[in-house]
Amino acid sequence: MANRRNPRAASLPLDSSKSTLPVLPSWMGSRSVGNGAAELRVAYQGVSGAYSELAARTALPGCATLPCPVLYDAVLAVKAGHADRAVLPVEGTTDACAVRNYDILLQNDLHIVQEVSLFVDYYLLAMPGVGKKGLRKVISHPMALEHCGRSLRRLGLDQEPVDDTAGAVKMLLARGMVDTAAIASPRAAALYGLDVLVRGLQDEAWNVTRFLVLSRSPGQHKSGTAAKTSIVVAGRGGALAALLKVLSACSRRGISLRKLEVHNPGAHGDGMAVLVLDADGRGTLRAFPHVLYVDLEGSVEDERVKDAMADISSFSELVRVLGCYTADPKIYDLRS
Repeated sequence: MANRRNPRAASLPLDSSKSTLPVLPSWMGSRSVGNGAAELRVAYQGVSGAYSELAARTALPGCATLPCPVLYDAVLAVKAGHADRAVLPVEGTTDACAVRNYDILLQNDLHIVQEVSLFVDYYLLAMPGVGKKGLRKVISHPMALEHCGRSLRRLGLDQEPVDDTAGAVKMLLARGMVDTAAIASPRAAALYGLDVLVRGLQDEAWNVTRFLVLSRSPGQHKSGTAAKTSIVVAGRGGALAALLKVLSACSRRGISLRKLEVHNPGAHGDGMAVLVLDADGRGTLRAFPHVLYVDLEGSVEDERVKDAMADISSFSELVRVLGCYTADPKIYDLRS
């Protein structure tokens, strides 16, 4: 299935049907933010009120959160032991998958141990007392601006990208920007005391983002629950041929795929750098002309999954397990 925003990507996106109703996260309504001692420390990009922070608190209620200025800093915090987990946004129903974020996984020896999907509701926020008529521009994360593009054009606002949605709110306050609005979460509006001018600003009503939770050590899916395994496949043959072979290896064994995406940087560059681990756990970076990201149903301990991975390995230079974890089909609703 070709992605219109990235002609080189082939993906199986999140199911946008509304058969799975959003549910209320268990932490909502609680004032606990964690004391940083007994709780897990979870790193994320942004400041308090960012959607990644909401994902962290939803996936790991009661955790102590660690804000980081850029996403790679969150990964480094886990690698250095300053944090136990990192939260990574990777996929949305209304945009292309965040391939660059998956690439962070490829270049670091971290493991996916959990997934969480959030219903993302964008709010248009402004300084207290400022109405829509006084606005000239809007600031937010580039993805938020894209998700709200049609609505913003109707409002006639210039757009300025910044690193983080909640960070845009803090910028408004710090600079006293009375001619500027920010797009951010309902939680950011409550935390920083801005006026809400528009609720549900996103162009598509069904707006869901999937996040991954990363750890230094591999995780295990809960006994009696459905498992999901994420792998990366790399080689020097044609990307389309590799994709078809992965499909064949899984379909012959009755394994359903939840994601299959080709990243082909080698078409316009020197290739994708991937951390390749040897038998002793030492890693070296190697460049490949393409990589395939695959999410499949089942555990790495299942015989049919083992057989499929052995089959895939026979025509690939690299097959690496990014994580095996409990599949979480729920979509958590942050609107409250």
